[in-house]
Amino acid sequence: MNVKEKKKSWFRKELPFHLMLFPAVILTFIFKYIPFIGISMAFESYTPLKGMFDQKWVGMENYRYLFSLPGFGSVIWNTIFIAVMKMVGNLIFPVLIALLLNEVRGRHYKKTVQTVLYLPHFISWAALAGIFIDILSPSGGIVNQILNSLGMDSVFFLGDSKVFPYTVAVTDIWKELGWGTIVYLAAITGIDPTYYEAAKIDGANRFKQVLYVTIPSILPMILLMMVLSVGNVLQAGFEQVFNLYSPQVYSTGDIIDTYVYRIGVIEAKFDLATAVGLFKSAISFVLIMIGYKLADKLAGYKVF
Repeated sequence: MNVKEKKKSWFRKELPFHLMLFPAVILTFIFKYIPFIGISMAFESYTPLKGMFDQKWVGMENYRYLFSLPGFGSVIWNTIFIAVMKMVGNLIFPVLIALLLNEVRGRHYKKTVQTVLYLPHFISWAALAGIFIDILSPSGGIVNQILNSLGMDSVFFLGDSKVFPYTVAVTDIWKELGWGTIVYLAAITGIDPTYYEAAKIDGANRFKQVLYVTIPSILPMILLMMVLSVGNVLQAGFEQVFNLYSPQVYSTGDIIDTYVYRIGVIEAKFDLATAVGLFKSAISFVLIMIGYKLADKLAGYKVF
């Protein structure tokens, strides 16, 4: 069979899969690529009464205006601060929980704990926000009732600008704890049992087996998850913050996504909102590329 015939054979074999993929490609093109035209609003003085191509071109004026706003710098800082706390927490705590669950010998108990930890991942922040508003209430919330019973003062978790960013980070870590744990449990399951047998022969107890066998074996996965999360530095979680924050905590809780929502939807400043969104996307793209390069160099992971 010559090269031409091999190509025809391959094409006939792969054609059904390409046909299955075709509707998804069309939908992606319609809803992902065609809207790219709207990026031009970031460089225009946009007026909804005019057509998309009849706007006044202002170049980088929107960006100069944005960076001159007194609160824009704090918005970027809030986004990075909250996102980094989430990234670190969602890296450390799932690893610890996975290590602890791996030591549990009761199969049914282990499965039950996994399920309980995993369920919050499927609950939307719109529902969880109402729950947290109730349990974190400074007057009748169960958390503050416990603090009061211990002789401590009530804490306004969702209304104190100093406490709010940490509240956001902790609640997000709690919600995503089970999701991250699954990844590391799968990595632990793939460890060769002979490593543990060799460690036992050398006199290693359970703690030393975890320290010298389990952790080094899953370290590549930990490293991979860490470098891939670099691209999420500007993703502080719109849905969560939007449902939990209030004007009282704008100084420390307002992030790029909520800022875009307010100036773009509420204040109808579509050009400024597009400029902020494009700025965030450009930075995220660079960080994602850096993350993939680091993943390839440090963990041997390649996307393409």
